[in-house]
Amino acid sequence: MVKSVTEELETLLESRIVFFDGGMGTMIQRLKLSEEDFRGEVFKNHPKPIVGNNDILSISQPEKIVDIHKQYLIAGADFVETNTFSGTRIAQADYGFEDLAYELNYEAAKLAVRSCKEVEAEGHGKKYVAGSFGPTNRTLSISPSVEHPENRNVTFSDLVEAYTEQARGLLDGGVHVLLVETIFDTANAKAALYAIDQLFETEPDLYPRCPVFISGTITDRSGRTLSGQTAEAFSTSVAHANPMALGLNCALGAQDMRPYLEEIAKTTDAYIICYPNAGLPNAMGDYDETPDITGSLLASFAKDGLVNIVGGCCGTTPAHIASIRKQCSRFAPRKRPVKPHADSMLLAGLEGVVINKLSNFVNIGERCNVAGSKKFCRLIKTDAYDEALAIAKSQVENGAQIIDINLDEAMLDGVKAMTKFCNLIASEPDIAKVPLCIDSSNFDVIMAGLECTQGKCVVNSISLKGGEESFLEQARIIRRFGAAVVVMAFDEEGQATTTEDKVRICERSFKLLVEKVHFNPNDIIFDPNILTIGTGIEEHNNYAINFLNAIEPIRTKCPGVHISGGLSNLSFAFRGMNLVREAMHSVFLYHAIQRGMDFGIVNAGIIPIYTEIEKELVELCENIIWNKHPNATEELLVYAQNHRGTAGPQKQDDEWRKESAEERLRHALVKGIEKFIVADTEEARLNTTKYPLPLNVIEGPLMDGMGIVGDLFGAGKMFLPQVIKSARVMKKAVSHLIPFMEEERQARLLAMGLDPTTEDESSMYNGTVVLATVKGDVHDIGKNIVGVVLGCNNFRVIDLGVMVPANKILEAVIKYKADIVGLSGLITPSLEEMVFVARELERTGHTLPLLIGGATTSKMHTAVKIAPKYSSPTIHVLDASKSVVTVSSLLDAVNKEDFIEEVADEYEEVREDYLDSLVNQTYVSLEVARANKFFIDFEAMPPPTPAFTGIKVIHELDLERCATYIDWKPFFEVWRLGGSYPNRSYPKIFNDEKVGPTAKKVFDEAQVMLKKMIDEKLIRGQGVFAILPANSVGDDIEVYENEERGEVKGILHGLRQQAEKLDKSEKFFCISDFVAPKETGIADHVGLFAVHCGEGVKDLAKKYEDEGDDYNSIMVKVLADRLAEAFAEMLHEDVRRKYWAYAAEEQFQPKELHRAKYDGIRPAPGYPTQPDHTEKRTVWDLLSATQNAGMGLTESFSMTPAASVCGLYFAHSEANYFSIGKISEDQVEDYATRNDWEMKLAERWLAPILNFET
Repeated sequence: MVKSVTEELETLLESRIVFFDGGMGTMIQRLKLSEEDFRGEVFKNHPKPIVGNNDILSISQPEKIVDIHKQYLIAGADFVETNTFSGTRIAQADYGFEDLAYELNYEAAKLAVRSCKEVEAEGHGKKYVAGSFGPTNRTLSISPSVEHPENRNVTFSDLVEAYTEQARGLLDGGVHVLLVETIFDTANAKAALYAIDQLFETEPDLYPRCPVFISGTITDRSGRTLSGQTAEAFSTSVAHANPMALGLNCALGAQDMRPYLEEIAKTTDAYIICYPNAGLPNAMGDYDETPDITGSLLASFAKDGLVNIVGGCCGTTPAHIASIRKQCSRFAPRKRPVKPHADSMLLAGLEGVVINKLSNFVNIGERCNVAGSKKFCRLIKTDAYDEALAIAKSQVENGAQIIDINLDEAMLDGVKAMTKFCNLIASEPDIAKVPLCIDSSNFDVIMAGLECTQGKCVVNSISLKGGEESFLEQARIIRRFGAAVVVMAFDEEGQATTTEDKVRICERSFKLLVEKVHFNPNDIIFDPNILTIGTGIEEHNNYAINFLNAIEPIRTKCPGVHISGGLSNLSFAFRGMNLVREAMHSVFLYHAIQRGMDFGIVNAGIIPIYTEIEKELVELCENIIWNKHPNATEELLVYAQNHRGTAGPQKQDDEWRKESAEERLRHALVKGIEKFIVADTEEARLNTTKYPLPLNVIEGPLMDGMGIVGDLFGAGKMFLPQVIKSARVMKKAVSHLIPFMEEERQARLLAMGLDPTTEDESSMYNGTVVLATVKGDVHDIGKNIVGVVLGCNNFRVIDLGVMVPANKILEAVIKYKADIVGLSGLITPSLEEMVFVARELERTGHTLPLLIGGATTSKMHTAVKIAPKYSSPTIHVLDASKSVVTVSSLLDAVNKEDFIEEVADEYEEVREDYLDSLVNQTYVSLEVARANKFFIDFEAMPPPTPAFTGIKVIHELDLERCATYIDWKPFFEVWRLGGSYPNRSYPKIFNDEKVGPTAKKVFDEAQVMLKKMIDEKLIRGQGVFAILPANSVGDDIEVYENEERGEVKGILHGLRQQAEKLDKSEKFFCISDFVAPKETGIADHVGLFAVHCGEGVKDLAKKYEDEGDDYNSIMVKVLADRLAEAFAEMLHEDVRRKYWAYAAEEQFQPKELHRAKYDGIRPAPGYPTQPDHTEKRTVWDLLSATQNAGMGLTESFSMTPAASVCGLYFAHSEANYFSIGKISEDQVEDYATRNDWEMKLAERWLAPILNFET
């Protein structure tokens, strides 16, 4: 059966990295064509100048275009792009060729197809054509006039029409894929994608679906498109097109493009495409980056598993493509991940938003609604759009995650008003950063809003009220725009009022949307109708109950959907009685959120906190919402009448002002009251008995108040806008205290003899700390407090603010010579961004400590998810009060290493506990594990060549030298003597209050025994090691007789990790990964050793035992074990420095050796890296360990003498320790085959690591 193009390309993209061509414009410029050349014979008499219209050359100079295509194809490109970057009638209108748009695209496609066929005929393999859609010379998101930001010089419909024509020409000409590229305005790209999808859907016989590639352009190092979107927001905004490939091109060179490409890769399961410029242009507009440089930069992307398709853009020539292919071909392509955020709703304005079950409650700002706000309505009607925009901005500032826009009013032209307002919003980044909710009962108005919105927005709303046909038609259009949708619980019979009808209509709508329109369930928001209660009409009494009871069954029957509702409807019967209405809303929301309502169009700024409402009023609200008794309405009405005209925010209850300063501060923080915060903070500051320093006020009552806010937010009793109000109050209090803290700091410096005005600031501080709230998060109060606390303790704090991307954090670390970097975040998506920052710190070679803090962070998440990505210290800081201790410990030259070791040990325990707690640990097949193995580029990072090969015997160990390598920490552990930080390690353990004296006594006695054993030669050590030619073959390592590598002397068998990784990008390790594969032809080696300090130990221990001295009998054995480990450490150092000699200049102290600071590893059979004890037999045979070192193996593969150590040496700098964990039956079968064992024998030796019952 013949494969479709889609199937062909998917197979190709899974098998290897695929290569695009380079810059068509670059090659045309090299031809130095004149006006006459551009005209040719065809356009000899054209009335306008056409030089520079590269696209027209497909008609006037077709052979030159074919020649350029073929140069790229022969250089190694799998794809060529059609010469149609400016191929729309809109772009061609500048040259008077708008009527040739179809022909131009058709001819360009035919030329590209012809070029591919000719090159294929020459034996260069299968080639493909990508039909190029450029961005045009107009933009939907930016006005051509600074004075009139609402103006546009093109409409969405214009672009759809032009792109449809271009698509027809390209597809008729035979292209294989459609490429929407160099996107600087996502709205333009959405028009192209709309046109393509509409063409496929409406004319499937003429235009069957083909793959679509999408490539955006980050215009500068701000990390945004020209129209202001982040890479994440761009990816979210075009994801509805289901691109086969998604990525970036143009504008930046590869080096600057990387962080933004990684950002896209984190958001999509599409293949990743990247074709950068040849660096940035020089002053003359030329590109200086050589083919080798471009190739090496893209090869680093490929090495890290970041790309599937690579090529070049401006400035790249066939030589560049040849270099890119040569350097990238040796790497495996990026494996398509499981769809990121598969259980989340993704929305976007200029910035991306992730909404999932951890998002708490999503507040849709409701004040930009002409029906809900008299002020907003008046402003729109009087054309006061600047003031109307200010209302939208205030909604964002007050915590609205989405802005609802409703312009349905009888005296307004809804389409015109929606277009103008959305265009104006696009010019206001502070508003446009959040997604919009286009709200109208008129679908033409909804269309107008969608056509002006570059991000992924929400449509509010559609329903089955007009029947299925209308419902499906509107849903298809919404999906084509990529928007999410609110669906009202209406059908042909009207509004659903009962629980049963709400569930029935929502389930029916869900099936239509998912099965017929292919809507993503996560993009569906059901509004099951919050209806008015307390009307006096009996059938209305259960309306709140019916809504609440419908939430869970709807979410169960319609998995993935969200639930919303218009909250103001609930209390409409009590209009004018704001105190009661707001309380009803708060109580209702509390219950609705518990049941699964996760969206709401509310003015959260005036909703009281559930726990702060008067108890009597709460009870009355509960009664009417749950219809607890017939008089519920009447009782609430009486209460309302007694409190008519009062509302929470206006009510001035001064009782709380009579409390202590601490209680007043707490109250103000929880309620978000700014009025008295400065005076109350000052009162607390002046109480120097309680608060000797201004900092103590922050660490005391202010932090206590914010702790209550955090608890209420976590319990769903406060909403994000209310938390933001509290944070503002906190910020005001802290701002008041800062000058006093600065005075105190300067006085302290003067007392130390330091001048605070000195030019060299660094000499005044204890260290420099860079702090940032990570990208995607705008919450900074906790970070700000940490900054203040550290500043008061004489640390230099560089606060980068909020929404800080990883590359900016890395730049600041270098710029300010930071000693420590701290990351903060409040919302759950921040956690993944912290993981990414840690990975980037590791990739770029940083070694400074990383601190993690914020409301959603935890020690467990830090230990399990973040710390493994960064080899330097990564520590969770619980709150601001702990930051000084942590930072001071990390910068303490004396205790730093002990502190780091203490945390590392603790986090290792946390990780182990977490993994042990996983009830359903999943495993990948051996095939999948091998496909995702750890990869070393041995060509770029060749293995070190040893100075010595062969076997070397140590007949007599220098015990005196060996003793200097002893690691005493395990010695004390044997005697159950464990110190506490900072006195855990030797020799600090002697200072420990609990075990110090005993430890010192035992140690002194050990020194006496050790000296006796050495001086009187009571024990003796021997050993043997070898460095032998070797290469990996799959999961095994072949060890050769000599450098000719023809005769296999022995095989070291490896086991591979199979436990599914928490981070899907992580690799599955095996020891063979650290040795160059045989097929590379690269000569590599492996080391082996076996050593002991056991001769004489048995007799000496027995002597003491016979004398009844069990203590010294044990001491002899313990010291022999320590000497054997020290022998292994000492010999490994000799191998690194002298025999393998890849670290000849290495100078480590014993303590650094014990912490494995060196390159290379020495894993032992029977331990986590290779848990099979039988591998010792191969080590013994290769070393002739019995003959050369007097060592033996028992039937169970224990070594004799008891004080023995054996293992392997791997010298490559990328080699690292890992744990195999549990393995599956398929690997055991494979391992048995490789060892020529029966399955039962394999199960016996591998029993401790099997994940199945035998």
